[in-house]
Amino acid sequence: MRIAVLAETDTTEARVAATPETVKKFLSLGADAKIQTGAGIKSGFTDAAYQAQGGQIVDSAAAALAQADVALCVRRPNASTLIGAKENLAVISIMDPFGNENAIGELARANVIAFAMEFMPRITRAQTMDILSSQANLAGYRAVIEAAAEYGRSFPMMMTAAGTVPAAKIFIMGVGVAGLQAIATARRLGTIVTATDVRPATKEQVESLGAKFIAVENDEFKQAETSGGYAKEMSPEYQKAQAELIASHISKQDIVITTALIPGRPAPKLVTEEMVRSMRTGSVIVDLAAERGGNCALTQADEIIIVNDVKIIGATNLICRMASTASSLYAKNLFAFVETMISKESKTFSINWDDELVKATALTRDGVVLDQRFVT
Repeated sequence: MRIAVLAETDTTEARVAATPETVKKFLSLGADAKIQTGAGIKSGFTDAAYQAQGGQIVDSAAAALAQADVALCVRRPNASTLIGAKENLAVISIMDPFGNENAIGELARANVIAFAMEFMPRITRAQTMDILSSQANLAGYRAVIEAAAEYGRSFPMMMTAAGTVPAAKIFIMGVGVAGLQAIATARRLGTIVTATDVRPATKEQVESLGAKFIAVENDEFKQAETSGGYAKEMSPEYQKAQAELIASHISKQDIVITTALIPGRPAPKLVTEEMVRSMRTGSVIVDLAAERGGNCALTQADEIIIVNDVKIIGATNLICRMASTASSLYAKNLFAFVETMISKESKTFSINWDDELVKATALTRDGVVLDQRFVT
């Protein structure tokens, strides 16, 4: 079995899909690994480091793909990159198919089997393959670090002979993986942390981390979660009351971090222009949903803007600022998935199309797009 590790063509992407550690693991399973030269350099992994673990460095994507069974990438490669690859090459990456249906169709016509790692089911067996969790965890951490760098004041309370410096107040909007890590990081840095989410079950998680939960907790809120763990749509009356509470709370905060993303849809607007203008001079907003339009009405992707002396950070790929750690986790996610498709006896690559992991993540096969949501 042959593994190809491709260099990313997106100049803003600093991660790599395999590390020297995972290359060594692939080789222990009987695979050969060809790594395109420079693929890991932005993440701090040199060609020599891959070679030291048995990887073969080649000078182009075409050379890496020659007779490869699997191609590993961070972001979806262009179909043109895969020209010359053998039929039914398994391409495993973040496919980002929503809004990119034409690109998925091109992969199908290139006769590759495209796997979208972001569609990995949230089941116990697949926890080690969950790229959304591994990367969001780092994004939540980094959001707090970025906020601290831009805030210009201390985070923890400091008692000095010259007087007491108050602790910064941080408000986390959205308590998924990124939000929970942001809460934990902000707490470790000595701030006063509050958080909100539309799911009642998150209140206990927030409080377990030492933060205060902010919501209109009436009877409707307590019944706002379905049996499947999803949030129900709230009444207009509740939404108005919640918006008023959040607006009042935001005006007293130093830092706001928003984390709400919905696959395939624009990011929900959580912070209005009026809320931004109500914040204190020198406050900071970190919008982790900037890639989908932002949770803040004023967010500009890949820009730091200042509105009424409030900084709004709209970084779209924040985790690339810690690319080595992000790559290490992402590469382990991919290895865990590929390992399920390697025969321990024959050392060959074989896709089990009855496997629920394969069914959930495969987008293309035999020249067609499998997921009807992305058929043009």
